Amino acid sequence: MKFLPMSLLVAVIALSACTNPNRFGGDSGGPVNPNAGQPLGGGFGAGGANDPSSTAYFNQTVGDRVLFEVDQSTLTATGRATLDGQAQWLTTNSDYQAVIEGHADEQGTREYNLALGARRANAAQEYLVSRGVPSSRLRVVSYGKERPIEICSSEACYAKNRRAVTVLAGGQNS
Repeated sequence: MKFLPMSLLVAVIALSACTNPNRFGGDSGGPVNPNAGQPLGGGFGAGGANDPSSTAYFNQTVGDRVLFEVDQSTLTATGRATLDGQAQWLTTNSDYQAVIEGHADEQGTREYNLALGARRANAAQEYLVSRGVPSSRLRVVSYGKERPIEICSSEACYAKNRRAVTVLAGGQNS
């Protein structure tokens, strides 16, 4: 019997603490911003998605990948446009190196897809070099079908996995 009044007292005290408008040190009783005085996050500072020299900007705004058609390593018009942006960014930000990863969907043998991924990565590298990026700053690697970003047996998944991804290394933000 003594347990019930004691637990009721603890519950009342706990609830009253939750209703104290000054519990975070504010004196207005209004809403308190827990991030007040903290640096802004979300990509707004140096190195964030809005900083044109950051890897986040490269990945999100310029685009870090190009997609390919089934069994193809020929660049599409959309892929060339993305690579044009990458070439411009890499030219402006010359302290970065890049690894171009070639990928394939899950259809076909491991060996075939490794070779196809290599052709895709090489196509992207050759295009970037043709746009003025020094080949000494670019490296290629093929993962074939070993690193899918989508796993399912539908064309929608396959299409996302047929890609070349430019991964940045070096620079100020590494």
